[in-house]
Amino acid sequence: MKHDDVCEVTCVDEDKVKRLKGSISQQDTLSVAQIFKALSDDTRIKIAFALSEEDELCVCDVANIVGSSTATASHHLRLLRNLGLAKYRKEGKLVFYSLDDDHVKQLIKTAFEHQQEVKSHE
Repeated sequence: MKHDDVCEVTCVDEDKVKRLKGSISQQDTLSVAQIFKALSDDTRIKIAFALSEEDELCVCDVANIVGSSTATASHHLRLLRNLGLAKYRKEGKLVFYSLDDDHVKQLIKTAFEHQQEVKSHE
């Protein structure tokens, strides 16, 4: 079977390969992969999207948005927090979560914008 998406001859641009191999840190790629792994869960991406739309949400609101128990929502929010994607503050008996910074918000928004583009080209 012939694949038209594979080079038919070997042709390596040594300068590009050397430059890029030198700029790719194993530790950085593993950390970034962990972020995408966390966001690859349907519930967590729903949570991240909701937090990208609102400045902050309490755990009870998040649970209702994603249709889960507060314990399940807390578990997912804690994971996002441990990866540096979300932060929280406690106010009395309530806990409010928000995305850690604008980089995270942009990452979520860009992913959803891209998905809309892909759908419009189908």
